[in-house]
Amino acid sequence: MKVSEFERMMAIGLSRRAILKTGASLGAVAATSGLLGAGTAVADEASLRKQILQIPGVGKGSPTDADWQKVGEMCLEATKKTVKKGEFAGVELSFMGLNNQNLHNVLFRGFLKPWEDYTGAKITWIDLAQADYNPRLQQAIATGTVDFDILEMGAPFEGDVCGKGLASEMPDWVKAQIDMDDYVDYLKAPVGTWNGKTYRISVDGDCHNFNYRKDYFTDADLAKAWKAEGHSGEWGVPKTWQQVQEVTKFLKGKKISGMDAIGYLDAPKAWGGFGFYFLGSRATAYAKHPDDKAWLFDIDTMKPRINNPAWVRAIQDVVDALPSEAGDQLNADPGTTAFQQFLAGTGSMVSWWGDVGQSAQTSDSSVVGDTIAFDILPGSDDVYNAKTGKWEKLASGPNHAPNMAYLGWGVYVMARVDKDEKKKKAAWSAAAHLGGKDLALWTAAYPSGFQCYRKSQFDIKEWVAAGYDEGYISNYLASQSNSYNHPNAAIEPRIPGIFQYYSVAEDELAKVFAGRVKPQEGADAIAAAWEKITDQLGRDKQISLYKASLGL
Repeated sequence: MKVSEFERMMAIGLSRRAILKTGASLGAVAATSGLLGAGTAVADEASLRKQILQIPGVGKGSPTDADWQKVGEMCLEATKKTVKKGEFAGVELSFMGLNNQNLHNVLFRGFLKPWEDYTGAKITWIDLAQADYNPRLQQAIATGTVDFDILEMGAPFEGDVCGKGLASEMPDWVKAQIDMDDYVDYLKAPVGTWNGKTYRISVDGDCHNFNYRKDYFTDADLAKAWKAEGHSGEWGVPKTWQQVQEVTKFLKGKKISGMDAIGYLDAPKAWGGFGFYFLGSRATAYAKHPDDKAWLFDIDTMKPRINNPAWVRAIQDVVDALPSEAGDQLNADPGTTAFQQFLAGTGSMVSWWGDVGQSAQTSDSSVVGDTIAFDILPGSDDVYNAKTGKWEKLASGPNHAPNMAYLGWGVYVMARVDKDEKKKKAAWSAAAHLGGKDLALWTAAYPSGFQCYRKSQFDIKEWVAAGYDEGYISNYLASQSNSYNHPNAAIEPRIPGIFQYYSVAEDELAKVFAGRVKPQEGADAIAAAWEKITDQLGRDKQISLYKASLGL
């Protein structure tokens, strides 16, 4: 659904469900919790969580604006404990965030519509596509023209925003309302903080996991062909990137269920800096040594590692795999690989955030359903030791280093509201509503753009009660939990300019993937550009912040 459609339907008081479907599903919701009236009461938290997970119900199609509003209303009780009805009348707030895949801001509109009705505040929206997000935010930072009161932002930008005094410090009453102790450990301080002050309300926890098609790796004909061609080992799910490469090349020209068989899905096309994470997920097992917390830069000098043998191998892997992937893979960005390819039935393997597992079961656009399964990112038979300059095989076996890509989205309030106490409280109240513990369970279970970030979200029984198959959801949640808690996780550095580094890398990588320059040449060009960025931002300061971001 487009933002314009949502706004039109809100203006005339209709929902897409009212237009496209019968009233049966809303009637079922009404029977337990009332229809979109003010002040819906829920007996207790367990009852609330159970009820919201039935909206609309797993396997019953994509949620709509009516669902988002209903969930937002049912989760409003925490707001009512700190805000009186109509308390923010006359307050106008602006909110900047993504409308990527028609998620993020589009859902926030629905969640916050009951909040607006109750509090009296009004919100205007600044919607950005993924590729436009970084340039728009950087422009506001560089020119000092912050024209929004609330911002959806990832932790990597905290150096740029919080470090420059552009964000409002979180009040204590907000900390109590959102239950920050429930966050998974890797998203607790220092994430969300700067110089000891807290700025972020988390609404998401990020890691890339490995999504694959079970039907491919149990197919008897493919198993027979694999053996006949002399491949080592039994036909099965790849556990290392070396195996991913072998499987991808093997599948070229094969068929499964009468369709072209395709292996891994790379995302070579630039995506506003966010595409760099997908090369990173290929690289971390090569580049993140268990005895070294760093993997992007040397800790003591900020010398880039992007042109060392580990990263060059990852870049070469993409170059080598692309001819065996889908026909126009060179022009596929990450959104394409997940939503237009993998969930639509093209390809057998993709690395992505948690959206794939959610959407497979709860989105109208998915055709893969129960055919997919999950794991942490593949490992590597060997790992590069940047300190010795040598490749090593670990006694423990393949090296795994899950990519904690982006550290999740959060909601931040801008410092420009601090001079108006009423507006400040309104902004923080809106942000706290979006970061509520119960609302978080719903966003993790349904298409939202967000995945698990709270310990309470890993209760299998709640997901099964919502309609998820126990084996499926146990596997899905384990892929995230095992990534978050992995001892060799590759942690995202929260340093100023991080997306400047990523964006210039995308520009140079485009030349490599198009065949205009060799991988080592492209990697050297990225390293040279990164050195300039570091010098511009101040090398000593960057070193200090980089160490802090790695817990050193």
